[in-house]
Amino acid sequence: MTAPGRILVVGASASGLTTVESLRRKGYTGEIAVIGDEPHAPYDRPPLSKQVLSGAWEPQRATLRTEEILSGLAADFVLGDEAVALDPAARTVRTASGRELSADAVVLATGVRPRTLPGQQGLAGVYVLRGLDDALALKAELRPGARLVVVGEGVLGSEIAATARTLGLEVTLTGPLSAPMALQVGPMVGGLLAELHQEHGVRLRLGAGVAGLSGRDGRVTGVELSTGETLAADVVVVAIGASPATEWLADSGLTLDNGVVCDSRCRAADGIYAVGDVARFHHEGYGRLMRLENRTNATEQAAAVAGVVLGEDRPYVPVPYFWTDQFEAKLQVHGLLPADADVEVVEGDVAARRFVLRYFSEGAVTGVLGWNMPKQTRLRRQEVVDALHTPVSTP
Repeated sequence: MTAPGRILVVGASASGLTTVESLRRKGYTGEIAVIGDEPHAPYDRPPLSKQVLSGAWEPQRATLRTEEILSGLAADFVLGDEAVALDPAARTVRTASGRELSADAVVLATGVRPRTLPGQQGLAGVYVLRGLDDALALKAELRPGARLVVVGEGVLGSEIAATARTLGLEVTLTGPLSAPMALQVGPMVGGLLAELHQEHGVRLRLGAGVAGLSGRDGRVTGVELSTGETLAADVVVVAIGASPATEWLADSGLTLDNGVVCDSRCRAADGIYAVGDVARFHHEGYGRLMRLENRTNATEQAAAVAGVVLGEDRPYVPVPYFWTDQFEAKLQVHGLLPADADVEVVEGDVAARRFVLRYFSEGAVTGVLGWNMPKQTRLRRQEVVDALHTPVSTP
């Protein structure tokens, strides 16, 4: 395969930047252009809900590379200009400003957009947290003593609740599940996270859906639950998940189903690839389509796709991984944690909140979870790797 003469990356994200860096690292010397809808240079998102939101970091510290390093990549960064259409046959992308950029290969790295609640628009004091500007706007509202309601008990909502509580706000965490992150880590660890949050003064109002928001004079005043209860609020953060940013691809002819559907090489069409949160790829180890929303996947998948673009023929078969920091707890998860999995403690002591759990499904290890035991958890990851050695199927 001849290397493409020009490569276009749509998305100036961590996955987009890593794609560029990996191409250069593998010896690609052709033209590269990067389109980004935000005006900012590529930055890291995980610190937004923790270090940036708390004020521990200045915003620029989240920037992934210095101007000098970016310049050294010899890539044309087109920032603040959102992609609005793709012609896969011509491999041409049109932007909001009317630019048209063509290439021999196009890598889609547009990520996800946060979901919102009905009536959220037009009410001051209601925020989502996806980008740097979101974090800075929310940070300005986090004053000690203010009443914050976080809607959404997943990873992001739980992290925001923990950060805000350390800043002295009165925090309520609400959502339909019975415990923080219950969907991601199961009832046992979710219960431990509930205890942790309550010990730090977070009020949990879980197991109830949100019916809407109430306001006065254009400003939010509360969150209305499906039970009829209203949670008083000065500030509300909506963290109810995100949807792949694929609206702009609606007329492209690509298969869009909870992301850009790809084969095991992350190829969506001839010369069109997808990476990061927006990519739903065939995982040969698990034998099914997967879409992974985490920082580690963003960079690992980008590096793999860079190789495929340059002619390598390897399937992308990652071990899913995510982490979260909340108060003094640091959790790492390798692999998958099915809701019906059997769970056993293999390291440490649950009562001491320092342990590693192993998850089984149909006799096979599917995942490991560590709570304040990062080294031991990382070593246990190999058990998950071993279970993936024999691919289930090939597309």
